[in-house]
Amino acid sequence: MLTRVKSAVANFMGGIMAGSAGADHGSGADLPLRFPYGRPEFLGLSPDEVECSADHIARPILILSKDTRRLPWTTGYAEVINAGKSTHNEDQASCEVLFVKKKAGGSNSTPNKNSTKRRSSLPNGEGLQLKENSDTDGINLYYWSLFDGHAGSGAAVVASKLLQHHILEQLQEIVDILRNTAVLPPTCLGEEPDNPSTNSRTLTRAASLRGGVGAPGSPSTPPTRFFTEKKIPHECLVIGAIESAFKEMDLQIERERTVYNISGGCTALVVVYLLGKLYVANAGDSRAIIIRNGEVIPMSSEFTPETERQRLQYLAYMQPHLLGNEFTHLEFPRRVQRKEVGKRMLYRDFNMTGWAYKTIEEDDLKFPLIYGEGKKARVMATIGVTRGLGDHDLKVHDSNIYIKPFLSSSPEVHAGGTGPGDASQGSAEGPGLADIQRQAGLWRRHLCLRHPFDPREQTVMKGAPRVVIGWGSFWEGPVRDNRFLVV
Repeated sequence: MLTRVKSAVANFMGGIMAGSAGADHGSGADLPLRFPYGRPEFLGLSPDEVECSADHIARPILILSKDTRRLPWTTGYAEVINAGKSTHNEDQASCEVLFVKKKAGGSNSTPNKNSTKRRSSLPNGEGLQLKENSDTDGINLYYWSLFDGHAGSGAAVVASKLLQHHILEQLQEIVDILRNTAVLPPTCLGEEPDNPSTNSRTLTRAASLRGGVGAPGSPSTPPTRFFTEKKIPHECLVIGAIESAFKEMDLQIERERTVYNISGGCTALVVVYLLGKLYVANAGDSRAIIIRNGEVIPMSSEFTPETERQRLQYLAYMQPHLLGNEFTHLEFPRRVQRKEVGKRMLYRDFNMTGWAYKTIEEDDLKFPLIYGEGKKARVMATIGVTRGLGDHDLKVHDSNIYIKPFLSSSPEVHAGGTGPGDASQGSAEGPGLADIQRQAGLWRRHLCLRHPFDPREQTVMKGAPRVVIGWGSFWEGPVRDNRFLVV
């Protein structure tokens, strides 16, 4: 009985907090939703089932039906709402197979969920698979993503619908370059690739005297280059496309929040499998590791006020107006008291990893930019994550100080290798076991995938305390040697 009372009170307070947050962020609540709220499409839930999933007392576990395979690589999924945190589950996930083909016409447009041809992940009994495509000038792309929402579900819902299309749009311009793996990408689009065998051939003495092509002074001889030119591998083009897509997604949320109700923000954790390589992109406090042959290899880093302290402090140092004359960019072991003005206290600035002493001044009495430690660390005493999407209207409580300038949408992208048996990077047959998780909290959402060519390869993604995604055979039977636990 006591548990039910606590859950009801937490649910009630969560609704009040959600409502007040929306009021603080302007009149967005009066605007139409960009996309209606729901759980991930591949779950195939009815409106009644979506409503039941938000029951903070029963907390039903949502899973994929075992009667049909809707997702690639034998993907499984399970989630449960975090009781008392918010009225609805603010987290989202998506899983799709896309076909990247060069865009006809070359015109740019804002990605729309209905503008890209793809196989829907809705439960239609056919599974999420690409149909036989007569086109041979494209490549297949496997996409999984998790979005940990906060202060509302709007940003997470929009990102789960559109981020993959931003990635697709970025890749469309370079798809021909990616397919031609034998030649490095040109420095300028439209340039003919260098042919080392032609440029380095030795001229005969007669040809040189006649002023043949390649001889000094010949009109057909290209000018001598007195600078080196970087050789950019194809992998870097894919990483750049993913990074650009994150930026464009955040800009689209910023633009459309004036005409749609896109509440809150979200972290973003994306896995892309393209041309035999696994790319893990993380903007937030989620974690990713690859487990292969019993070895654990980190594939992402947490972006929190503590891990990005120096970046945040440097930004505040260079642009002090962002602090609104209410905060100080310096870090102290604790809040400075007025009686300590004139004394020497430990402090840390943006250029320091260690600590030193300084004489306390009047400005040091301001609230610190980064307050708290560990999981309780917050930027401006408001948010505990420093990268993600959205949050364009987020302000310090009871002030007009925006926090978005300190939050970055840039992801950290790691690419898996293609060498067979590469224990540190995966292999050509599969990306290995990718385990994407948050260190805090129980795992309350689970998505499991199995690589189609190597059933032994297993991957688990865990993002937010409520989600896990992965490849593997454990979804169909008892866990044996998979080295993870779902609670």
